[in-house]
Amino acid sequence: MDRETAEPHVDTMPGKRAREWVEYHHDHAAPSTYVYDFVWDITAEAEGPFCTDVDGNVLLDFTSHVAAAPLGYNNPKIMDRMSEFDLVDPTKIAGQDFYVSDRSAPGEEQFPGPAALMDKLTDLTSHYGMDTVFLSNSGAEAVENAIKISYDNADGAKYGITFEGAFHGRTLGALSLNRSKSVYRRKYPEISGVLDVPFCDDRSCSPETCSCGFFPDSESAASKLRQKLHPETGHVDADEVAYVIVEPVQGEGGYRFPSDAFADELAAVVDDYDLTLIADEIQSGVGRTGEMWGADNYPMEPDVITGAKGLRVGATISNSDIFPSEKSRLSSTWGAGDILSSMQGVFTLEAIEDYDLLDNAVAHGRQFKETVRDSAPDTVTDVRGKGLLLAVEFDSKDRRDDAQEAALKRGLLTLACGHKVLRILPPLDVTEREIDIGANMLLDAIGDVS
Repeated sequence: MDRETAEPHVDTMPGKRAREWVEYHHDHAAPSTYVYDFVWDITAEAEGPFCTDVDGNVLLDFTSHVAAAPLGYNNPKIMDRMSEFDLVDPTKIAGQDFYVSDRSAPGEEQFPGPAALMDKLTDLTSHYGMDTVFLSNSGAEAVENAIKISYDNADGAKYGITFEGAFHGRTLGALSLNRSKSVYRRKYPEISGVLDVPFCDDRSCSPETCSCGFFPDSESAASKLRQKLHPETGHVDADEVAYVIVEPVQGEGGYRFPSDAFADELAAVVDDYDLTLIADEIQSGVGRTGEMWGADNYPMEPDVITGAKGLRVGATISNSDIFPSEKSRLSSTWGAGDILSSMQGVFTLEAIEDYDLLDNAVAHGRQFKETVRDSAPDTVTDVRGKGLLLAVEFDSKDRRDDAQEAALKRGLLTLACGHKVLRILPPLDVTEREIDIGANMLLDAIGDVS
């Protein structure tokens, strides 16, 4: 496939073979979150945002597998470097408590493993004073370990604070932090002491114009978070708060971007009360917003960062003072032991730097927003984003769903989130031509249902 000339082409979605594969998959699969019946043919041509399904349809994938494939399919920026190595078995070793080397000097690896990835991550978070990493298998595990080290560091503090609309994972601890759809938490036990406050749903709001409830009193400009913690009038002792956890941009909650007023106040409250701030960067991190971390767009300074998806492994990153010093407080025989994923993570982070992909994300995110805003009908109520973390909001959920289906039939893959939002996640090295194709395919699909 020549990425420079490839074009989406669809006969039928889903085709006959795709329906067969979907039926086969569901013979033994537990119910999960299935978006649509797209079946990637791993033996067929694919590069960047272009991929081929089992019926020969060529699709433009603007989901990047929910940001877990930050450079799309078979990208030579990754694949050419990986092809230099003869892979070994086992590629999965016994976790972070075991070590691997390619016999080169530390820091000069040709075959970078977990140690190289941790070194890279501390370099990319050094502006937050972070120097320590715990690797795991997934984003949910990264969040679990973030709250564990925060509770440990707080020496018995019993409260955690999350935000309305939040989504932090599906393990029981992470579920306790979720405040998006009720289906994620219903009938499951939860850890106690998790409080919530509103998350900004107007990226241009001020204390005077706030409608989400974060700033409930326009006269005092005191946020709901600050009011909870006030030493005289609040009902929560700040000394008993182990952490505040926030997505710099809410993902599953609807790609909600906070206002400057929200971010300023959050940073100020955390600083005033000396609270541990966890930034959940599982979807917003690794260059997706045009900065390496979503928090880099705002004045907040996290004490802990959780990463996954684009890193190819889970990572809890912080300062050694926050991590417990006692052995066996953290451990995972299976987690962090994937040599191949660690290598992919290192190569991804290096590609972002070597190819100026942060600048690319900013430029082509702007191109997408301008193209769609200029031509979208009134059924589109908002087009927003930072970098290539993009969202198109509709006047109703049904319209959003119909637009997503119409886009699929044209060969464009998108994802829903929130109540009536489509999220758009092109690969970080997307080109002007590819954005033009995708934006116009989406506009055509919107036109079909408007």
